[in-house]
Amino acid sequence: MTPRTYLFFGNVGAGKGTQIELLKNKLEKAGGRVVYAYPGNEFRALSATNSFTSKKVKESMEQGNLQPVFLVGTMVTNVLLRDVESEADHIIFDGFPRSIKQVEVFEEMISFYARDGIEIVYITISKEEATRRMKLRGRSDDTDTGIAKRFDEYEKNVSPALSLLKEKGYNIYEINGEQSVEGVHQSIMTELSLG
Repeated sequence: MTPRTYLFFGNVGAGKGTQIELLKNKLEKAGGRVVYAYPGNEFRALSATNSFTSKKVKESMEQGNLQPVFLVGTMVTNVLLRDVESEADHIIFDGFPRSIKQVEVFEEMISFYARDGIEIVYITISKEEATRRMKLRGRSDDTDTGIAKRFDEYEKNVSPALSLLKEKGYNIYEINGEQSVEGVHQSIMTELSLG
């Protein structure tokens, strides 16, 4: 199987994590090796330490702010340095790029790793449905204020990043995220020609 590079976009509550897991399983069953580049995991690991940087990151997270571009780029770079073993690896980016500046960093990465055929999966979902799902999962930061702040951050930073990628001619597949989990998965498989 030709190595593929995927980017997942979608508002909070769109079910990206679930769909990435299903795609990852599908690629691995077909004999592929998958690198999952998700800065969120790296930031959680950093937050668990007691370093000065982790304190700064925690403060920023508590205020609901985006982490600085250099730090996000470093986290994703660390994943690639650590986990990419060959040009045959599939790479799934999740939560990156999330701003116009991060798109520049992303393009440097894919140029360095000579990746082509980038495919972007954009799971769409209404604010009402996203809010309903987030309240069901009951995380401590899923308050009305926390949810509203994440929607604002998405509109301010992530939407422009997605628009820029569209302008640059990347393949973007819009998927209706309000179907069942299986329905969303099937739509993604069809769009990505994975059966």
